[in-house]
Amino acid sequence: MSRSNLFFFLGLLAAGVLIVLGVRAIGGGYYQLVAFYLLQYVVLATAWNILGGYGGYVNFGSAGFFAIGAYSTVFFNKLLGINSLKFIDLGVVSISAPFIPYLVVPLAVLAGAFFAGLVGLGTGYLTLRLRGVFFAISTLALAVVAQTVVLNWSFVGGARGAYVIKPTLVAGFASVTEFVLVSMLVIALVSIWIARSIERNKLGVGLLAIRDDEDSAECAGVPTLRLKLQAATISGALMGAAGAVFPLFVTYVDPIGAFNLVHTVNSIAMPLIGGMTHWAGPVIGALLLGGVQQYFGSKNIITPELSLLIVGALMMIFVAVAPNGILGLLQRIKSWWRR
Repeated sequence: MSRSNLFFFLGLLAAGVLIVLGVRAIGGGYYQLVAFYLLQYVVLATAWNILGGYGGYVNFGSAGFFAIGAYSTVFFNKLLGINSLKFIDLGVVSISAPFIPYLVVPLAVLAGAFFAGLVGLGTGYLTLRLRGVFFAISTLALAVVAQTVVLNWSFVGGARGAYVIKPTLVAGFASVTEFVLVSMLVIALVSIWIARSIERNKLGVGLLAIRDDEDSAECAGVPTLRLKLQAATISGALMGAAGAVFPLFVTYVDPIGAFNLVHTVNSIAMPLIGGMTHWAGPVIGALLLGGVQQYFGSKNIITPELSLLIVGALMMIFVAVAPNGILGLLQRIKSWWRR
């Protein structure tokens, strides 16, 4: 590991520890909810930016990938009867109830990431030959198709939704909610690491070439379809991983909540506001926009519908005034100051 990667890893680790200790210090409860949703936004925005920001392919199917992860947890929870497990006998070792979440939650995240990534790969293979508005519409159709399937699938609750009962105790944590929050924190940190790694390797360089001029990139020998498929798979997998943890936090999932338009709008708006050319842009946008939404929502100042309207207005303003987001605006100010 290079020195810069080591320092970045230690920085992520320190940030994660500070977040956990900070939420615990201010009393948890409502602040755990706020922290969870902000971290969820970080994952969705970062995942979207891998294809939409680096590659220039606008994806309107974020809610679909998120819901696939969420319903994979619901499906396996019901299929395997995880709620009723008191211990797990693996032959060599038996896992008692307080330690079961250490096995179940990572497996749920991996399952959600796998299925969402698989759908991302398949969808990408079918749609990534399209460009511009045609690709965007096809990704929106994906979310509609997935929602229709779930609405008519009684095993996962259909239109009524389904409950996912939390375990009563997790060893080493003050509450189950804190454990789920830490799980989302780990996913967020991993997604940031992946985005930064992509930005600095051949995949990121190739995606930037595709975004600038795909025809020229193909003429220069860039394997455009392969790179786009890789980006679509990684992006979908990260969204699915975030969705897999969602039922464990809210304990109830229905198609309206899982396929909520807010997931799609925020995943696009946050990188756009923060800046789409750098891994830090989606993080900044998620924390700023997500924090504002959570604050005004907690004060009952704005409704969810009005929140979407405000987000849309902010997107238009940033497209017109600062198309490269906050990071681009800061760079312009810095360049102007040096003159």
